[in-house]
Amino acid sequence: MTSLDSSLESNLKDAEDQAISAIASAADLKALEALKPEILGKKSPIRSLMKRLGELTPEERPAAGQAINGAAIRVEQAYAARHEKLSGEAMAERIQKETIDVTLPGSSPLPRGSVHPLVRTLDEMVRVFVSMGYEVATGPEVESEYNNFDALNIAASHPARDMHDTFYLPGGLILRTHTSPVQVRHMLSHKPPVAIISPGRVYRVDDVDATHSPVFHQLEGLYVDREVSLAHLKGTLQEFLRTMFGAGLSTRFRPSYFPFTEPSAEVDVQCFVCRGTQKSCRVCKGTGWIEVGGAGMVHPKVLENVGYDSNEVSGFAFGLGVERFTMLKYGLSSMRPLYENDVRFLRQFA
Repeated sequence: MTSLDSSLESNLKDAEDQAISAIASAADLKALEALKPEILGKKSPIRSLMKRLGELTPEERPAAGQAINGAAIRVEQAYAARHEKLSGEAMAERIQKETIDVTLPGSSPLPRGSVHPLVRTLDEMVRVFVSMGYEVATGPEVESEYNNFDALNIAASHPARDMHDTFYLPGGLILRTHTSPVQVRHMLSHKPPVAIISPGRVYRVDDVDATHSPVFHQLEGLYVDREVSLAHLKGTLQEFLRTMFGAGLSTRFRPSYFPFTEPSAEVDVQCFVCRGTQKSCRVCKGTGWIEVGGAGMVHPKVLENVGYDSNEVSGFAFGLGVERFTMLKYGLSSMRPLYENDVRFLRQFA
């Protein structure tokens, strides 16, 4: 083995041993789940070693890649076993503490349910855009790669596909990574002018943290007509944000890149937790701003892919994160409670 091989093997063993040791040291489920991104995430020490494969010769890479994958699998198995053990202990403790006498008569009527805060926020976002004249369009969550990528100027070799971390299904199908395929479907069957919003659930391979989840909700908008400009896009989003949050939070538009829009921008709202005063803020990471969506002018190739004449019409599109808006609206520092179905948390929004 070369010295590089030996170094890689040593680093891999150390990373695996440290990960398994950390798993064994986790005292409860909360500590174990907080540990997951560090030992199994895309930036974990074991996964990071994949970047070193480029330093090896073609003959050495298969064995090195197999060794790294094997270490990752062993860590995942150790995590699953520890999670199962701690889950059993937590359930046994909960059963012991929450034991009740089911023979006693009920002392109060059953509580009434209410609309989930995530659904409530999405409904409000929809109402704002409908009041501006937009129609609601929907589509399937299982999509073709063409509608999700190719029609939106994201070809098979385009590096932007790596940004989406897609869940692939048999038969050339995928779980949609955004609701933009709804826009493609609508434009294929409707001539301009088009003014639609497409709310719905989307899927991406991602680690769970305070502001990310592999399953989340988006609301995307599209407006195509003659002489549509960037000023129309900015005015639309500023009016939407003003209606949702009032004049208290500042907004900004940052130049960005999306394959399906040109020019493109990121839309940010001032951090509702620290207002930019805390460098250690877990929500905005000390920047003072929270990204709530992306936007831009529809790329001419996208218009041509659906049969529109890009010399005659133009348009803008935007995508907004519903979970981020729910956090802003209710002052939440993490999106996790929105998915945990804890009645004590949800009762606050009744």
